[in-house]
Amino acid sequence: MWRDAVRRAPDRTLIEYFDATLTVAEVDRRSDALACALAELGVRGGDRVVVHMQNVPQFVVALLAIWKAGAIAVTASPMLREKELAALLADCGAAVILTLESLYEWIEPVRGAEHTVITTSELELAREARGPLAGVRRRRHEGTRDLSELIAAFDGRTPATPRLRARDVAMLVYTSGTTGPAKGAMNTHANVVFSAQTFRDWFPLAAEDRILGIAPLFHVTGLIGHIAACLLVPCRLLLGYRFDAAETVRMVERGGATATIAAITAFIALLEEPEADRDSFRTLRKVISGGAPIPPAVVERARRALGVEIRPIYGLTETTSPSHCTPPGVDPPVDPRSGALAAGVPVSSTHSRILDDDSAPLAPREVGEIAIAGPQVVPGYWGKPDETAHALPGGELRTGDLGFIDERGWFYVIDRKKDQINASGYKVWPREVEDELYGHEAVREAAVVGVPDSYRGETVKAFVSLKPDAAASPEELIDFCRARMAAYKYPREVEIIDELPKNAAGKILRRELRE
Repeated sequence: MWRDAVRRAPDRTLIEYFDATLTVAEVDRRSDALACALAELGVRGGDRVVVHMQNVPQFVVALLAIWKAGAIAVTASPMLREKELAALLADCGAAVILTLESLYEWIEPVRGAEHTVITTSELELAREARGPLAGVRRRRHEGTRDLSELIAAFDGRTPATPRLRARDVAMLVYTSGTTGPAKGAMNTHANVVFSAQTFRDWFPLAAEDRILGIAPLFHVTGLIGHIAACLLVPCRLLLGYRFDAAETVRMVERGGATATIAAITAFIALLEEPEADRDSFRTLRKVISGGAPIPPAVVERARRALGVEIRPIYGLTETTSPSHCTPPGVDPPVDPRSGALAAGVPVSSTHSRILDDDSAPLAPREVGEIAIAGPQVVPGYWGKPDETAHALPGGELRTGDLGFIDERGWFYVIDRKKDQINASGYKVWPREVEDELYGHEAVREAAVVGVPDSYRGETVKAFVSLKPDAAASPEELIDFCRARMAAYKYPREVEIIDELPKNAAGKILRRELRE
């Protein structure tokens, strides 16, 4: 895939990072040099190499270099701290870690004598430290190797061609660990190429497109929807270190962004940015969102305020990003009963169905667990055969998400199976209550959880953050929902907080609110 892109368009700009750019040929040359350096450091086929970075060009170079060395990339969130990093390193058995100088403080306590650490800086290519780069300083750490020095030392050298097969593991992407310790999903090279093609065909993407890279690159969405898609086409990837709403608006305007994919919380943040308007987003015409059910009220706000049409998709780490997409030019339906916005239809060569608790298929509009089989589904979890057998019986992924299919083949995601609230014997789906709250003019973000109740067993509690300069009391929000929902569904408690907890991908963490 990449070699073909180098042959077809070596001089095309691949990465734009603040005031710096790199062409396809420049990225290829740098990744060749780094692959040779990794081989010199002892990296061999099948070895694991950790990439622990923000959204910087070096991430793309590192990923390609690891693959050119025949190794497996292990992506680590910049938000991980000592205990989490130690667990990841122990699980994957990596001997080489590539990280930022600014993140090394979390690596240093957990690195062992067997670990080679290579550092770089978010300032490496940017000539002007503005926006989220303001205040960042360079700092070389003792006992580490410098990425740019290694690339310079091996510049002009070409690595040996690795003996890779389609079924070989390309990367380990760790799940969020919401139901236990994080697991390394084994995304193969075949998975990566198939999903890159899915984004190319369903966005759709062409050489003139410019992808706004605001999903974190360590996450499967960024890895596939940003990096792999751009490597395939190839087209330009706009990177800005980390998500910052004001800088994102400037990136769209300065870089002429035409396409993006991000969590719905990123779009909510952009809707609250004073500089964001229809004019600043006039070039952004291919916009998709996944990772969590999308409130129809937010889609309508984005359409009115920014002129942006957000198209839902659905996928997981275990499906190497998209398994269901909204076809280009088609408006996804809203289910009249639940108010859920359709998440899409299965992409090409993908079979998806709804199953009951006994794994029997359900009829249209019956709620059950979403199951997926197709070329994007991973073969399993790294070093965890029991978890693999449980989640992937016969190679079909049991997602843990509840949903249904309508008569036209659209899939709807209701909620995570484990998030269902049982109030006096009635089932309440948090997403349905959240969607109603998003319809209130003062609500910025909302998350609903079940909390213990001596009478009802569980009761519905909502956590809400308000828009800037907006006001609403908990009682007002309870009354707002009471007037629109069945008596057993509306929240009995509302707590207003400044910010809802999120993971690095922008997904709201209900488990932290329950705790």
